[in-house]
Amino acid sequence: MGLTEKDKNALLDLAKNTIAAQLHKKEMPQVAVPSAILKEKRGAFVTLKKRGHLRGCIGYIKAIKPLWETVQEMAIAAAFQDPRFPALKPEELKDLSFEISVLTPLRRIKDISEIETGKHGLYIINGYNSGLLLPQVAVEYKWDRETFLQETCHKAGLPANAWQEEDTEIYIFSAEYFGATD
Repeated sequence: MGLTEKDKNALLDLAKNTIAAQLHKKEMPQVAVPSAILKEKRGAFVTLKKRGHLRGCIGYIKAIKPLWETVQEMAIAAAFQDPRFPALKPEELKDLSFEISVLTPLRRIKDISEIETGKHGLYIINGYNSGLLLPQVAVEYKWDRETFLQETCHKAGLPANAWQEEDTEIYIFSAEYFGATD
């Protein structure tokens, strides 16, 4: 995807400093954009873990804003707006690790053999329900392709076998992820 180590470090620092500023009611950090790729519109997720356990994860699936801006907004959302968790408290900041996943565009598939576990993330839509799991989730839990499909259906609030239904849309994408992976 073309991110350099300098780009990755800048995005990680941006996420951490943005959350710290929100927690301590300070001004948002100034954004230094070290390369043009950070100005490109990209989908991205920010994942927060506290002592190795998920503490928040939110992102934009589609490329609607410049990458740096997406990371800044999603850091705030992961820390304070993930409906699965209460808003982050200042004393938790020291225990957080950060991971950023920069996504490729979604590609709809017709045959599940196109899914490469560990390489692809999944986005499943059926009616008003949708769910997304990042590529690294399947690796972390050592899921095979079918389990990954079932778990993505579960995340969407669908029956585990909904991926087999004719009206279910399955999309794949790749992600460049970096940061702490405890």
